[in-house]
Amino acid sequence: MSTHFYKYQGAGNDFILLDNRDLSFKYTDKETVSQLCNRRFGIGADGMMLLQNHSAFDFEMLYFNADGNLGSMCGNGGRCIVAFAKHLGIIDTETNFLAVDGPHYAKISEKGNWVDLQMIDIDSISNDGVAYVLNTGSPHYVAEVKDLENFDVFKFGSEIRNNETYKKEGINVNFVEDLGDHLFVRTFERGVEDETYACGTGVTAVALAMARQNNNTGHVNTPVKVLGGKLNINFDYDGQRFRNVFLCGPAEQVFEGDFRV
Repeated sequence: MSTHFYKYQGAGNDFILLDNRDLSFKYTDKETVSQLCNRRFGIGADGMMLLQNHSAFDFEMLYFNADGNLGSMCGNGGRCIVAFAKHLGIIDTETNFLAVDGPHYAKISEKGNWVDLQMIDIDSISNDGVAYVLNTGSPHYVAEVKDLENFDVFKFGSEIRNNETYKKEGINVNFVEDLGDHLFVRTFERGVEDETYACGTGVTAVALAMARQNNNTGHVNTPVKVLGGKLNINFDYDGQRFRNVFLCGPAEQVFEGDFRV
């Protein structure tokens, strides 16, 4: 069976996308997905998504981690699938779609290469020592560090993700350095089990955690630099709850092709 695929990236976070509105692609077993995402023996990606029909929404997003397991919400993946939906002619400049963490609204530029994705509202942030823990559609650990450019993200991220507290369910581990006019963020992602060039739910978690730490209330706009480029997170914060949370950034098609299972 030959299947047509598209490769998209959002700030270096890359994904295999399939138009599965006809439900013809049924090979969602862990081994097949993992092989397709493998960078040496497959197409190579941080994850794979299926775009499928839904009676109450423009489309449904089904996300798989690079290890082949069904994933939680992926922010940059969500932005990329919105760009994909525009490419397919399903949407124009706005959309409401369904993901694993619920409905999402998004708007996209006329050229289709910039997407503002509304994330879920956040009511609570907890602490693990001096670090923050919160769920922005996926679970995240946020720790502030110095000299992040030279920090061993793989070593320390892997240790935290696999410690006794988080090993069973897994957690994404974000390290942040506040550079004044922007935040610099690097993330170790569960499911990929490595550092990625960007993590959308991760930078969202970081922006919210830092706003709480610095007591930045009102309408907050947070520029973020990641290894793969620049993102922007804006939201309303009343000192307790986060509302109207948007993850904004580029989403671009890289190439398309066919594979056989």
